[in-house]
Amino acid sequence: MEMTATEITVPLSLPKRITPVEGNNLYRLRDRKFLLEDKRRLCAWSLGVALLGILLMIIRAEMCPLVYHPGSSYSFIINCSISMSTACLLVLIIAFHYKDIRLFIIDHNHVDWRIAMTSHKLLLISLELLVCTIHPVGTYWESPLASPGRGERVADAELLLSALMFLRLYLVHRAILLHSKVLLSASYRSIGSLNNINFTFRFVLKVLMDKYPVRTLLAFILFFWLTASWMLTLCERQKPVRTGNMDTALWLVAITFLTVGYGDVSPETSCGKAVCLLTGVM
Repeated sequence: MEMTATEITVPLSLPKRITPVEGNNLYRLRDRKFLLEDKRRLCAWSLGVALLGILLMIIRAEMCPLVYHPGSSYSFIINCSISMSTACLLVLIIAFHYKDIRLFIIDHNHVDWRIAMTSHKLLLISLELLVCTIHPVGTYWESPLASPGRGERVADAELLLSALMFLRLYLVHRAILLHSKVLLSASYRSIGSLNNINFTFRFVLKVLMDKYPVRTLLAFILFFWLTASWMLTLCERQKPVRTGNMDTALWLVAITFLTVGYGDVSPETSCGKAVCLLTGVM
């Protein structure tokens, strides 16, 4: 009767166990991934709400003198919509910075969140909230018995607040930075960490200019051209002048931006002159 011998193999090394430190690092990497996704999502929502507020402001400015009067119920509804979008934007900005502080704590392995709240950080957050708060609110206290001088002052203040709402477009550079392939690519991050490169919007813009120079410049010029032209018509609409029309404003901004300056048309108001001055500087 034959018996077969079975081979028994003994592993030379025991399976490696995850130490508590490595386990904490894995949890930190997981939390960092989730926080980055939340930051991108909040940034996209913030930009969308900011653009919605600017669009409502443009609709209000274009329809107010033609479709309804400043003290009507339609104007009140549109103003309430702009204020509600502003409140939502402030909440999203606060949530974004909350996620950013948590991400800073994970990256630097801190325990207390107050370490991340430096005076420079607080100043930037306060300035950002102040910029996002600006919106026209003159219709709320407008009265039909108001004097003509007071009505002109309210109109000038609303004009200034409407123009300053375009400052919310700083969120575009944040959205481009957080959704760019430079930040999402593992190879770029590895090269950046080895060479101590900080991925900022300026760095991403240089990469875009290197890869897509024509598209990047064309998008910037068209956006600036249309925005400056509409702001010029908003300023010049106070007087019956040619530059109060969009086609004339497009022509004036183009020749000012290209530093040609034919002199056939020129702004009449101080606000319009400021817009043309900024266009020439750009």
